[in-house]
Amino acid sequence: MNWEQFEGKWKQVKGSVRERWGKLTDDDLEQIAGKREQLVGRIQQRYGLAKEAAEQQVNDFLKAHESEPETRGRAVGQR
Repeated sequence: MNWEQFEGKWKQVKGSVRERWGKLTDDDLEQIAGKREQLVGRIQQRYGLAKEAAEQQVNDFLKAHESEPETRGRAVGQR
């Protein structure tokens, strides 16, 4: 999944974002609205990280989601 796909599925993935970065508030997630730079900035702010460290966390998170099958959450046998 590239970032454009991720941004398009923001409503579906923001729960995973909240699980990964629990210090982000619901308001943060609404303001981020799938925008990569907004996410990096909020992670920097909430966790006191350098921009490079926050970007690396976002990159790692995206890579982890790339390996997830598109059928996640569907019942077995559905397409």
